[in-house]
Amino acid sequence: MEKFNKKFNETIAVMKKDLNDYFNSPIAYIVITIFLVFVGFFFFKDFFFFNQAEMRSLFQLMPLMLTFVIPAVTMRLFAEERHTGSFEILMTLPVSSMDIVIGKFLAGTIFAVIMISPTLLYLITIIFLGSPDYGSIFGGYIGVVLLSASYTSIGLIASSLTRNQIVAFISSWAACFLLWMIDKLSLFIPAKLGFLTYLGSDYHFQNIAKGVIDSRDLIYFISLCVLSLMFTIKAVEERR
Repeated sequence: MEKFNKKFNETIAVMKKDLNDYFNSPIAYIVITIFLVFVGFFFFKDFFFFNQAEMRSLFQLMPLMLTFVIPAVTMRLFAEERHTGSFEILMTLPVSSMDIVIGKFLAGTIFAVIMISPTLLYLITIIFLGSPDYGSIFGGYIGVVLLSASYTSIGLIASSLTRNQIVAFISSWAACFLLWMIDKLSLFIPAKLGFLTYLGSDYHFQNIAKGVIDSRDLIYFISLCVLSLMFTIKAVEERR
């Protein structure tokens, strides 16, 4: 139990450090502002122009937005430290590679949740002016958190493999965008390869956003996170 508490504290220490680094940098506020401006525009576009007090269009847009925003959030987690040399100092501390990776993963995911949380104001607006479908809204937010965590874990791999933040951003964006696009290409995929549709992140997200929490969709996102984190831990271990 003592060993578990020690590892837990080390992971939390890494997480707190990276969260502080986020909010000590103007990049965090720029990313949050850009994200909220875009999602706010599409929400209020339907609200005012089409007289629709619902969040369906917001959740349809969110997966594509996250393919750009999450790579911008994660690109610095390892790449910046390798570029400045602080990564080597971190590796000399009595902290395991797993603690470092999970701590950074939690920091990136929590930052994404903080970034998304102001959209709850839209929900308050809908409650007063419309008739919200609470099941689909709850599912939509669960899906957004799972998708953010999955993209964060992918971004960690990209950031751990390079010291250039731009390269980390482009490679993680390409991977996230490909996962988002897979099910959109189903019309061009031969029937015998139709199973590839189930590899698409948006396919599973939209299922959850309907308010139906299926174990297969949860397993998809959890597996994506676990596999990505395992690859990242291996990449960090090779550089110790």
